[in-house]
Amino acid sequence: MLDAAPLLRDVFGFDAFRPGQSEIVQAVTEGENVLAIMPTGGGKSLCFQLPALMRDGVTVVISPLIALMRDQVRALQEAGVCAGALTSGNTPEETDAVFDALERGDMKLLYMAPERLAAGSAAGVLRRVGVSLIAVDEAHCVSQWGHDFRPDYLRIGALRKALDVPLAAFTATADAETQDEIVQKLFDGAPPRRFLHGFDRPNIHLAFAAKNSPRRQILDFAAARRGQSGIVYCGTRAKTESLARALSENGHSACHYHGGMEAEDRRIVETRFAREDGLIVVATVAFGMGIDKPDIRWVAHADLPKSIEAYYQEIGRAGRDGAPAETLTLFGPEDIRLRRSQIDEGLAPPERRAADHARLNGLLGLAEALACRRQVLLGYFGEQSDPCGKCDLCDTPPDVFDATTAVRKALSAILRTEEWFGAGHLIDILTGADTDKIRTRRHDQLPTYGCGTEYDKRQWQAIFRQMMGHDLVRPDPERHGALRMTQAARPILRGEAEINLRRDTIQKAARRPAVKSLVSDEDAPLLSALRAKRRALAEAARVPAYVIFNDRTLIEMAETRPDTLDAMARIGGVGAKKLERYGTVFLEVITGETRTHHPARRKLAGHGAGMTYDRLLAVQADLARGSDGIDKPLSCSAAQLAKVAQLRPGDQDGLARLLGERRAERFGPAFLDVLNSVE
Repeated sequence: MLDAAPLLRDVFGFDAFRPGQSEIVQAVTEGENVLAIMPTGGGKSLCFQLPALMRDGVTVVISPLIALMRDQVRALQEAGVCAGALTSGNTPEETDAVFDALERGDMKLLYMAPERLAAGSAAGVLRRVGVSLIAVDEAHCVSQWGHDFRPDYLRIGALRKALDVPLAAFTATADAETQDEIVQKLFDGAPPRRFLHGFDRPNIHLAFAAKNSPRRQILDFAAARRGQSGIVYCGTRAKTESLARALSENGHSACHYHGGMEAEDRRIVETRFAREDGLIVVATVAFGMGIDKPDIRWVAHADLPKSIEAYYQEIGRAGRDGAPAETLTLFGPEDIRLRRSQIDEGLAPPERRAADHARLNGLLGLAEALACRRQVLLGYFGEQSDPCGKCDLCDTPPDVFDATTAVRKALSAILRTEEWFGAGHLIDILTGADTDKIRTRRHDQLPTYGCGTEYDKRQWQAIFRQMMGHDLVRPDPERHGALRMTQAARPILRGEAEINLRRDTIQKAARRPAVKSLVSDEDAPLLSALRAKRRALAEAARVPAYVIFNDRTLIEMAETRPDTLDAMARIGGVGAKKLERYGTVFLEVITGETRTHHPARRKLAGHGAGMTYDRLLAVQADLARGSDGIDKPLSCSAAQLAKVAQLRPGDQDGLARLLGERRAERFGPAFLDVLNSVE
């Protein structure tokens, strides 16, 4: 295989692969069929972009959202790669430019939405332009029972067979069932080489909280992260609008997004979020799939997601740059009732409804966990881990108590009222309340009436919520949400099993302190200045800020403070093109000095030849008037010095061929001393 290291360094600005990338890049480059499951932020796109540059022909990338494609194309073009996208959002000029590059044979990566495959001419066009590889991003969209199903993904398998080229499929969200569906639909059942590189995102802090004045909880969470980009997911369109207003009224830069907005208004929000630092978008799940913004610092759910896969996908939009990110998910009994009813009232066959209830149970188990949340989350996907130390339950271990007796009392009340009532009436029975409903139905005559006075109404609400979270009881949609006991509860009721719950009195939580800064107090002013420079450059170029440099790169600049182009070249994410374009500008911010670097010198930055160039330049300055300082001034051009530094001729004749006889005579011996001293 060709050596990927120079492209990795010069185009993408990385000195080494992230864990798991190298073997995937090699397999894709060598033309193997590949299915790669990698965590969001694990560098999936590099695993098909880099092979595309190492293979002959065009790599077609099937991607689900126009915004994602345009962002990736802009970033590739900024790095000097010929890439383009064919989408419904293209201008005629953009489409013409893509086809011109294809006809010239310059195009390396062509992005397409799956919907374009519906045109019968697609395969013919792709065959004519020399496609040699198909890459499928967000491959889980092929699953008809998944949370992001896209019908046109079902056409990709036929395209692979029509073109007879290898296919590489990538996703961050696929349990074993979905993986099997991907293999069947995209690879026609022929097993691809699988790479499973885990689901853990160790930079993301996980937290859940029971709803208690949920608007205030979200406002407090955002206030502790003021100035950081974030997403708040809501269950309804109306809530996105009201919560965005509340955030704006509290001094945040915030806007809403949902599927009921006009297309142009949605595009405005997408563009603002891509380009602005510190913007909060309050959205339904219509927003976010395919977001390529790497510096989203937090994601909050104002309502419970619909499944553990959806939760994982949505929180995965935070911290894609690898820097610390945080999450908060609020939930309550009404969320659980809503999600259960959506499953029960859907049109899916019974076996699919059972699977959907199991997926919801996975999420509720995470919400009601009694120990490390990351262990529970990874365990759902079949992975084991030690306690993470980066979730709310590791930060503050919960106060757990033996709730077996309380749960038995609650289950008894449910059975003695023949499973016809919701939690509110059941709590009135347990606490001995005197209500018309109890007297009318003579429920004050039940053995369970008043048997639970050791807990108040709020404490019983917490117990019932946790019982729903542990799937001991479910709301029955045919009985207007009345609670029914599940099979999982029967061993507890019969005294054959015990259960622990959190001692959750739903007291008003104290406001969280401000989170730790991304850098130390000493480096924070420099990071702020670097971000301001990045914002100015991005606005001038009309591109998202992270296309210039992402947060992680700026953080490394602020912490290491490079003072030369060569030191700047060693910063992660600073490739050759970006160093040439932006290196001097950001050095001025760091050093406070205005410097000029000849283009020939800039191209050598980060390589040994750069240091050699500087030494040759210093020697030349000493000998500009000869060894005695009385000769006529003479010098080499920057381009000549660069050639000497790169080619390193070994003798006087070699120098004469590069510099000419006169310059070789004056500078030759000293230049050769420099070259011979370089290891």
